[in-house]
Amino acid sequence: MVEEALHNGRRLPALSAPRFVGRDGELDTLGAAFGGAPAVVLIEGEAGIGKTRLLREFLASEAQRGRHALVGACLDLRVPYTLGAVVDAVREGSDDIARLKLSGLAGALRPLFPEWADTLPAAPEPLEDATAARHRLFRAFVEVLDRLDVAILALEDVHWADEATLEFLLFLVSRRPQPVGVVLTYRRDEVPSSSLLLRLSSRLSPDSRVVRLTPRPLDAEETASFVSSMLADGHVSTEFADFVHARTEGVPLAVEESVRLMHDRADLIHRDGGWARRRLDRIEVPPTIRDAMLERVQRLGPDTRTVLYATAVLSSPADPATLLAVTGLPEERFAAQSVEALGSGLLREGRSGQWSFRHPLARYAVYDAIPAGDRRALHLRAGRALERWPVPPVAQLARHFRLAGEVEAACRYTEEAADLSTQSGDVATSALLIHSLVATVALPAEVLVRLVTKIQFQALSGSDPYSAVVEALRSALGEQVLTPVAQASVRFQIGRVLMGAGEIEAGRDEILTAIPHLPPGSAELARGRILLALPLGNARPVAEHLRWLEQAPPLAGSMASLDRLHLAADRAFALLTLGEEAGWAAAREIPDDVVDPRAASIVTVAHSNVGEEATRWGRYAEARARLAKAQALAERHQLLHYLDSIASSRAHLDWFTGAWSGLAEQTARLIDDYGGVRLKDRCEAALVAGLLQAATGDRAAAGERLRFAGRDDQQRIEATAALAQLCLDDGDIEEAVRLTDQLAEVAVGGGLWSRAVEFAPVRTAALVAAGRFGPASDVVNALQGALGDRDAPAPQASLVLCRAILAEADGRPAEAGALFRRAAAAWEALPRPYDALLARERSARCLVAAGRQEEGLSVLSEVARALSELGARNDAARIGRSLAGRGRNVLAAPRGRGRPGYGNELSPRELEVARLLVEGMTNRQIADALTVSAQTIASQVKSAMRKLDVSSRTALAVRVVESGLVSDLDQRPLNDE
Repeated sequence: MVEEALHNGRRLPALSAPRFVGRDGELDTLGAAFGGAPAVVLIEGEAGIGKTRLLREFLASEAQRGRHALVGACLDLRVPYTLGAVVDAVREGSDDIARLKLSGLAGALRPLFPEWADTLPAAPEPLEDATAARHRLFRAFVEVLDRLDVAILALEDVHWADEATLEFLLFLVSRRPQPVGVVLTYRRDEVPSSSLLLRLSSRLSPDSRVVRLTPRPLDAEETASFVSSMLADGHVSTEFADFVHARTEGVPLAVEESVRLMHDRADLIHRDGGWARRRLDRIEVPPTIRDAMLERVQRLGPDTRTVLYATAVLSSPADPATLLAVTGLPEERFAAQSVEALGSGLLREGRSGQWSFRHPLARYAVYDAIPAGDRRALHLRAGRALERWPVPPVAQLARHFRLAGEVEAACRYTEEAADLSTQSGDVATSALLIHSLVATVALPAEVLVRLVTKIQFQALSGSDPYSAVVEALRSALGEQVLTPVAQASVRFQIGRVLMGAGEIEAGRDEILTAIPHLPPGSAELARGRILLALPLGNARPVAEHLRWLEQAPPLAGSMASLDRLHLAADRAFALLTLGEEAGWAAAREIPDDVVDPRAASIVTVAHSNVGEEATRWGRYAEARARLAKAQALAERHQLLHYLDSIASSRAHLDWFTGAWSGLAEQTARLIDDYGGVRLKDRCEAALVAGLLQAATGDRAAAGERLRFAGRDDQQRIEATAALAQLCLDDGDIEEAVRLTDQLAEVAVGGGLWSRAVEFAPVRTAALVAAGRFGPASDVVNALQGALGDRDAPAPQASLVLCRAILAEADGRPAEAGALFRRAAAAWEALPRPYDALLARERSARCLVAAGRQEEGLSVLSEVARALSELGARNDAARIGRSLAGRGRNVLAAPRGRGRPGYGNELSPRELEVARLLVEGMTNRQIADALTVSAQTIASQVKSAMRKLDVSSRTALAVRVVESGLVSDLDQRPLNDE
């Protein structure tokens, strides 16, 4: 065997950039996509898979055809800067803005392009509405694209895009016709589930189309060709190619970096006419790209590493002058070492002369390798360098000074950047900026309190944005010398944040300690008392909570308008939670929309909270309307992190109202998102999932979901009631009593009737099953005394159900049956079909007990079929077994008053309803025509939709016409009630 290596006279060739390999199909697809009308191409894939290379090769071919493209990249910044990728793309593609002869609309671009101040039109009049201002800015960008004759706008790494950039993309692709083709690259696993990026394909204009590309890893043969191209097209042994492919899994970046490392180590040898690896038992290709990067960096000189460190610290592409300032090197040494830094293969120089890392993963590796002291010094020099820019980038300055430990400058720039973000409607970025500072820098107590007050926690991603803030506040309290008022202010913030995190009792204790020392008439004092008024945590009488609410000072005119709005919304929520009908009048004062993004956040939460309480009261139309308002506000003002909370509340409402189609999937999405969905919202989704599983599927899994749901204070009572009901169903009366003992005082004894709707019937049933009739009567009497004659349909129906349970246990089947029928009617009116059917079941059993067996069994058959149609398979099966024991078939046509079962076929009445629906009639009109209630028609429409597996009235009409069940009459438009 003949071996050739460097020390045997065979020099390793200089490494070349790898050839473009294995992407012919993707290139053809891209070319076809832009052969006609504008398209939207989404290129998704993991880091290093070759998305950027594919894009650049395609754009190079487009340039040869005379098609102009702009390219921008979204940067991996903790706090992205607004429209950064679009701004960079336009700046790169515009060398003479004056020749474009832009209209006055382009004056809106001045804040983003200060270097064009001499050529852009005058700035337009400011708009109070942030949404309108952003829309004007987007139209200005479209005009620039048009004047530049741009055919394709390409943005890379859109998973890091700020909300404004994603909004602009939505704006761009929804225009008729779409003005330019769009190519986006991103990593799918780093796109949040709430990202606007996922809505792009649904917003395309009719003349556009979407093309999705997912570059695959290279196979072994392609890997060999890829490696060969780096080694002067020398032959690569099959063994070596297979080795590299196996260790890198064919990811192009990993292949390239591994070969570069082996080359630097002189671990490549030329053997038998081809390249191979030296010493099979020793050489090891790095298992991660990070290891490869760090190995290469360590082989460079100290000054060259400093250049790389400075580039990594700056994060975004930087010009040599800025890099020089950040390195702190003398100019001549920087000039000498910058050549080596560029030649290392880690950096690249863009068309505008700016330097950046070729791959984000390389920048991560280098940044993490910087010694802590050096990193702080680099960030400090970066901050001072950027301060000298004509228009200092305040968000970047906030980051650099924060990481440098410069408290005063970090606070100043953070607040400035946060205020700018809020003014532009980007509440999420504002919250992230402040949270990052508070969580990482020790701040003076006064500054800390001011900043924490500004954080909109709901806008922050992640399941726990609270702990770091509480830790910072506790540190200030323990380590700084504070006046009693300052201590109280810090304690109030600790309590407020803890309560928001679900640590209710700990939060209450902090607020109780703070209250005596807070300034009279202050917003803090008012809010502290309102928070204490909320009936959360351990049991306290409602009267005690109401006293706190009464002690809250009136909303003084001297208070800031946002404070007044916040306090008014909190007061309405507290009143409704405490069961006070005055809360509805207070809730009506909450505005439907506001201009200020900070106010929009408050109002969105307010409508969502009122929606939750409306659900507890049984005012389901009000609940659905409030949640719809909250969702519309969240979407309009880009408060996207509120959507999960709204979704969990809507899922809860859908459970009650019998809208179970797709509910399991909706709740699973919320439950399984550990990193992005709040614990409170995951718990509410788990509650709904557990209730659904108890009725439709796996009861053991239901128990697990319900126990998880009980971790949240607001779901604890209902989750406990559901667990106790499972115990009763299994005959474990002792455990059912034990579970409900724990919360009886909270849910019933203290007069908190709004939390007793699901709890009181289960508690009553457990007690009578245990033979404890006196305590069971006490539960009913306590609920009746607390509830009175309030207009609260759900609690009133629950009260009737409790009375029915007592009457049945007392051996009065006729009276109990009548009460169960009243409860069923009350539930149905809400509507709450599942509870209505369970009450009807119990009324039927009372009929059997009273000797009216035939009538009772007929009703049971009807209930079983209805439960089956609803999806409550467990309950339907239970009744079916009971009927089978009496010789009855639940699917057989019952005698007398019973109705025949039609399985998955529409009944004659459902067909009649469908025929009238096709005619374009509303539920009310159909009800009038058939002389029944609108609610009955709504139930029959839902039943028909379930049987035909459709999700809307329109789809139902289409399906029955296509199936020939009814004729297509005159195809009048449908009222989608």
